[in-house]
Amino acid sequence: MDNFQTTLGQVNIASIIIFFMFVAITLFITYWAAKKTKTTSEFYAADRSISGFQNGLALSGDYMSAASFLGIAGMVSLRGYDGLIYSIGFLVGWPLVMFLIAEPLRNLGKFTFADVVAFRLKQRPVRIASSVGSLSTIIFYLIAQMVGAGALINILFGLPYELAVIIVGIVMISYVLFGGMLATTWVQIIKAVLLIGGATILVFLTLSYFGMNPVKLFDRAAEVYGDAVLSPGGFVVNPWDAISLGIALILGTAGLPHILMRFFTVPDAKQARKSVFIATGLIGYFYILTFVIGFGAMVLVGQDMISSFDKGGNMAALLLAESVGGQFFLGFIAAVAFATILAVVAGLTLSGASTLSHDLYVSVIKKGKSDEAGEVKLARVATLLIGILAIFLGLIFKGQNVAFMVGLAFSIAASANFPSLLLSILWKKFTTKGAVASIVTGAGLAVLLIVLSPTVWIDILGNQKAIFPLKNPALISMTAAFIAGGLVSLFTKENEAALKFEDEKLRTYLGIGSE
Repeated sequence: MDNFQTTLGQVNIASIIIFFMFVAITLFITYWAAKKTKTTSEFYAADRSISGFQNGLALSGDYMSAASFLGIAGMVSLRGYDGLIYSIGFLVGWPLVMFLIAEPLRNLGKFTFADVVAFRLKQRPVRIASSVGSLSTIIFYLIAQMVGAGALINILFGLPYELAVIIVGIVMISYVLFGGMLATTWVQIIKAVLLIGGATILVFLTLSYFGMNPVKLFDRAAEVYGDAVLSPGGFVVNPWDAISLGIALILGTAGLPHILMRFFTVPDAKQARKSVFIATGLIGYFYILTFVIGFGAMVLVGQDMISSFDKGGNMAALLLAESVGGQFFLGFIAAVAFATILAVVAGLTLSGASTLSHDLYVSVIKKGKSDEAGEVKLARVATLLIGILAIFLGLIFKGQNVAFMVGLAFSIAASANFPSLLLSILWKKFTTKGAVASIVTGAGLAVLLIVLSPTVWIDILGNQKAIFPLKNPALISMTAAFIAGGLVSLFTKENEAALKFEDEKLRTYLGIGSE
């Protein structure tokens, strides 16, 4: 495998053909879905007609971003064992979602997780606050995806970065604008199948060099790069940082608006639980694959070659695909990585649009009075706005290292969205002011501490010493959000909310009266 010449960076015909096939098929699905998307329930929740199995596939498709496919494989190929903290962290949040959140969310909510937080509280303040938490999570996530898309297409197709970002934006807007949740769901299902299938073939081809024995692969890695690649500690050195990162990845999953939104697409709570069960299995399997892909790239491609393309190692999986499967297979994996970005961006855009139209416009400005047609129209305008914003952000952040943005999105989700969601479901004395305090504290502190942390303060702003020592703020910001929500609620009694708690409990656990 030495002296292997790559064609990465030249125009790959296979990749372009496969990618256009994906776009053509998904746009055809969008055309089909558009005929069925007339009401708000159809636009936001696919009329609650998705089965648990389909939703499990779509959830995994919504969650496994290109950042995790390319990023984790790259991190493992350059850092070895330490890449696992991300793989496992991204997975471990799922059982938590299953046991704590899936059922209450499905029973209490209508279209967005703010429906659940505001269920027995005063609508307007809670909706405004939770929209801030949602939108900030979505925007940071979007930046990471759009910049990734631009850079990826630039390397794969040789297209200029700006054009690439605009193409992604337009295709993604057309999915959501016309096909709503139904089209988005099917884009995510197709993408999940392609991604898991592609990664499986890649691992199979890689292991065929080592007699189908992963242990031989790890031994070879240790021979070439020393035993350090098989032991922890090269990447997350500070134990507090490791805990904080873990909290963000695990609890952040339970606060990501575009993930929570998928629970409203199934008919009942039983299907919601089933979909998390399916998603957890698929996601776990996928992250094990990324680990083997990372080590495969380390051994078969070599760290020097990987880092010559990209300091973060993001091209490791693609280089490995070419070295074990040739140009056509590289084209396939590249097209899959690209499809992955489209599906995730579509999910994000839809949840952003539902926050703007359902939570802010209908519930705050119109005080809950709106007609179906008007709201769907508004949701489409909101989709357009968020899509244009995504393109714009992708162009502004060109060339920035955006890896920390996904981390930031998870931190905000864990600090702003998760505490208020959990407290409103479980704690009788939780009040409107408590909810607002919790969300504002969590979101504000997460953003502030990220700016003051080494990631931004030193690496991006070029200062000598960081003001806040941890790279990941979730440990502090999430704790503060729980404390703020708790203390403020204790000092501001809200009898009406406490009285409604018993009704809410019936609906939470038995689903009586759920939409």
